[in-house]
Amino acid sequence: MSLSVKKSNQGGLVYSTEHGRMCPTCQQAMSQCQCKMATALPRGDGIVRITRETKGRNGKAVTVVAGVPIEAMELAQLAKELKALCGTGGTVKDGAIEIQGDHRELIAKKLQDRWKVKLAGG
Repeated sequence: MSLSVKKSNQGGLVYSTEHGRMCPTCQQAMSQCQCKMATALPRGDGIVRITRETKGRNGKAVTVVAGVPIEAMELAQLAKELKALCGTGGTVKDGAIEIQGDHRELIAKKLQDRWKVKLAGG
């Protein structure tokens, strides 16, 4: 079995095919992080922004929900709820939820009860 490893500019391990993403501070897998740097809430202005993207996706629309101030496990659960609400697939990438299709208004209605929501972009 071949082990692929990526290193950051500072020289620390950031990804391993065996363990996945690595914590930049304690050098452990994110699931075994000792310093809890991995579970820190994303910094932002407290506004959830919902955009529609088509760039780099062969013209297919994707709804991106960014700036949700919750931890990674809760974000994955929210993504699951939004996918079920919209009846489509999706994923969580880099702290943002991506839902297939243009569902900005539907997602905005769902999230307005918990956070301040803005429809950003075109």
